[in-house]
Amino acid sequence: MASQPLTELALGFAGPEGETHGGLTRPSCSRVLSQHRRGTEIRNTRQLSVVSAEELALIAASMRLSTLDPSWLGATLVLSGIPDLSHLPPSSRLQAEDGATIVVDMANRPCNLPAAVIAEASPQAARRFKPAAKGRRGVTAWVERPGRLKLGMWMTLHVPDQRPWSVDPFGDREVSGQGQPGQEGEGEAGHETGVNQEAGSGHADLR
Repeated sequence: MASQPLTELALGFAGPEGETHGGLTRPSCSRVLSQHRRGTEIRNTRQLSVVSAEELALIAASMRLSTLDPSWLGATLVLSGIPDLSHLPPSSRLQAEDGATIVVDMANRPCNLPAAVIAEASPQAARRFKPAAKGRRGVTAWVERPGRLKLGMWMTLHVPDQRPWSVDPFGDREVSGQGQPGQEGEGEAGHETGVNQEAGSGHADLR
């Protein structure tokens, strides 16, 4: 499960080159049992695991660790500067300086797989991982436009211009808007963020 630090990452339509979770399709897993029998070939929208340096720090604190190595989680990309990254709306886009673009699929729910890797460093902390990572595990994403990500590169976040979904959109309950408004005439809001190795360092961590 553990990933390896890189200074550069090539992205193709099938995902990061040489990465375990790459591929245009994947066998369905427990996350989509309500829709597909396990092992059914489906589109791979989980090509990348994207985490936040700030949220990793919060997880580490909850686990009583000084730091949490993103490689223990099998992270592909560590970003800094996006508040509440784990709750970015699906279809939000992160675009690199060269145009390489990844699209957020959904929040990545914490599982017990990283615990086995963490246990090698701290067995006690490993047991605290899953509850500590709830709502902070980052997002999964897929490649919309190929390109190359480099250490220290900036990415721009584009959030879909839409209100939160409601089961009762025409009822008495009002639903407030979501996210920051885009510039006049645009359907998405732009926000630049550093792809950081450490919180506040201004460098990228590619894995």
